[in-house]
Amino acid sequence: MSRNLANPSVDLALISVFAALIAVLAVVPGIPMPGTTVPITLQTLGVILAGLVLGGWRGFCAVMLYILVGLVGIPIFAQGMGGFGVFASMSIGYLLAFPIGAFIAGALARIARARGFKGTFFWFALAALIGSLLIIDVGGIIGMMIIGQVDVITAFVFNLPFVVGDIIKSFAGAGIALAVNKAFPALLAGRKTASL
Repeated sequence: MSRNLANPSVDLALISVFAALIAVLAVVPGIPMPGTTVPITLQTLGVILAGLVLGGWRGFCAVMLYILVGLVGIPIFAQGMGGFGVFASMSIGYLLAFPIGAFIAGALARIARARGFKGTFFWFALAALIGSLLIIDVGGIIGMMIIGQVDVITAFVFNLPFVVGDIIKSFAGAGIALAVNKAFPALLAGRKTASL
């Protein structure tokens, strides 16, 4: 199993599968939030899963592939958006933070597994929460400040309704990723050249 996972074509296949998963979760109708055009979607679950399951670098690449496909015009972003018009949307900060969130979550999860930390679910959930709340949500707040031309307090308040959902998705993602990594322990380890 680990020999196959060291194959670049396997890496590419895994990256493509998770990019597709994020796209599917993004186009599932979201819950509109009052006061903002940014809906609550399952998209961040896919982003966090990419990191937790594939590790930092491959998770980052999966999210970047998803973004690049969306930027060429395929409507796979939330609310059926596609193309460069997304840069004018209130959700651009979240979108641009996705790859970093996936990388951080994946790198932290891999470190927890590699060092044999007890309570792996706790560490996976913590990695997911850091990637989601401290990276993606902060990126979203910055994006709302720039595009919406609002102050940090207003952007923070706009983001608050997403926090509960992000916490739930982080714990769900940790549980799913842990099950996948228990079934395929070499998956998170990935290639030695891209160990994070």
